[in-house]
Amino acid sequence: MKRIFDLLLALAATVFLTVPVVLVAALVRLTSPGPALYWSDRVGRHNTLFKMPKFRSMRVGTPAVATHLLADPKAHLTPIGNFLRKSSLDELPQLWSILAGDMSFVGPRPALFNQHDLIALRTELGVHELVPGLTGWAQINGRDELPIPDKVKLDAEYLQSHSLALDFRILWLTFVKVIRRDGVSH
Repeated sequence: MKRIFDLLLALAATVFLTVPVVLVAALVRLTSPGPALYWSDRVGRHNTLFKMPKFRSMRVGTPAVATHLLADPKAHLTPIGNFLRKSSLDELPQLWSILAGDMSFVGPRPALFNQHDLIALRTELGVHELVPGLTGWAQINGRDELPIPDKVKLDAEYLQSHSLALDFRILWLTFVKVIRRDGVSH
């Protein structure tokens, strides 16, 4: 049932968001050299790697590490990178990953391939069995502000209690947080 919901919502969102996606892609290309999309190596269900697209908010050549590990993250942002991140518009291309089945709308955020501590903790608690999501329980309970052990604890809570009703709640609360720009530190 969750996969059918993901497909239907992703198809509807793709149609509805076609014009904004094209506009954001054009803005990324016009404001900084390089491609509009950045394809990030991410860890999916069962710890398998997949390529996840995002609109490029960082300059070409930025190290492929979690943003909080950069000495000065703001120095790597493109001219519209901060806006893309705070508005979460950089996440729109992940509709592709949802359509492809690599992601769901709701689940733990996919780890970067080199976030070994996060991957190990999730595996230890069984969270790696879930399809990663565009948003999740940890995102609505702190997002970038949470330390990794706290994120994984919230991911494990979601593993134990996930349901379509909880997914609807998480999607609604995500919408509210994005509008308010809550919990975005980079």
